[in-house]
Amino acid sequence: MRWKRTIQLLDVHCEGEIGKVAIGGVPKIPGNSIAEQLNHINTVDDSLRRFLCLEPRSGSIGSVNLLVPAKRPEADAGFIILQADQAHAMSGSNSICVTTALLESGIVEMKEPETVVMLDTAAGLVKATATCRDGRCERVKLTMVPSFVHELDVEVDTPDWGRIKMDLCFGGVFYALVDVAQIGTTIEKANARRIVEAGMMLKDLVNRTIPVVHPEIPEITGVAYVMFRDTEADGTVRTCTTMWPGRVDRSPCGTGSSANLATLHARGLAKVGDVFTSRSIIGSEFEVGLESVTEVAGRPAIIPTISGRGWTFGLHQVALDPFDPLAEGFALTDTWGPQAGEIR
Repeated sequence: MRWKRTIQLLDVHCEGEIGKVAIGGVPKIPGNSIAEQLNHINTVDDSLRRFLCLEPRSGSIGSVNLLVPAKRPEADAGFIILQADQAHAMSGSNSICVTTALLESGIVEMKEPETVVMLDTAAGLVKATATCRDGRCERVKLTMVPSFVHELDVEVDTPDWGRIKMDLCFGGVFYALVDVAQIGTTIEKANARRIVEAGMMLKDLVNRTIPVVHPEIPEITGVAYVMFRDTEADGTVRTCTTMWPGRVDRSPCGTGSSANLATLHARGLAKVGDVFTSRSIIGSEFEVGLESVTEVAGRPAIIPTISGRGWTFGLHQVALDPFDPLAEGFALTDTWGPQAGEIR
């Protein structure tokens, strides 16, 4: 074969959300920390992201997780999340996918009945405690990075729904959290397109008008996602995270659920030891716990836990022909939605 580049991908999904894991062929990425490597991809060279996340080699659904050597000595592996828009610092569903891939591929030795895997991310160290049986990773409980409120009850004016309130919070990345009733709909499969169009508009509005920067990690800036939320009769939190350029998270969203838990704690609605259920738009669930309280740059924060399941479903190799005129990738509005026009 005359291929210029080959990368081996293990296909994994977490509660319905695809998080492929690049387990072989990942090139060296400059940077002394995972955050610096993330910044390199986002500001210096995004060719690897485009290669793995855009057509014709990929599509609009899911993420690709780059396994990289850990920078922190206590970590077993590092990873960076690639999506259609950029590289992202942290994700609960992708952390579960990466843990499942590390253990079921043998990259990290599986020990039954439980294996602890330490993951190095741009947002900090994540502890993954995997329940293992008969060579399979059955469930993963994540001890997440500190989550905190940036600002509660932020009001923005919109052309379609008037004035809307939202909470701006950090759960591994920054979120705008919006009660879904404010846009006149509910979190159901049939409403996914309507919800995602609202999310894309609100994300653009917020990032144009309200700057957010992590107080300790300057590489993490801007609202990454808008998550719509609702509370069901049994107390379950219904979630729907909208993702650029126009899709919804199939999982209950670990970082979004962590950010939302920070709002509950700030409002006195959650305390240490509480456990909630987050349910996605397709009905899959995470258990979300409040493990402890802490501080980030002097502001109150919490340590959440996220528990969910991942499954491997394939193994493949993606390659680049050096003569391929579409090496940089592309996206069209027929499948990627109207935001595809912003992909260069």
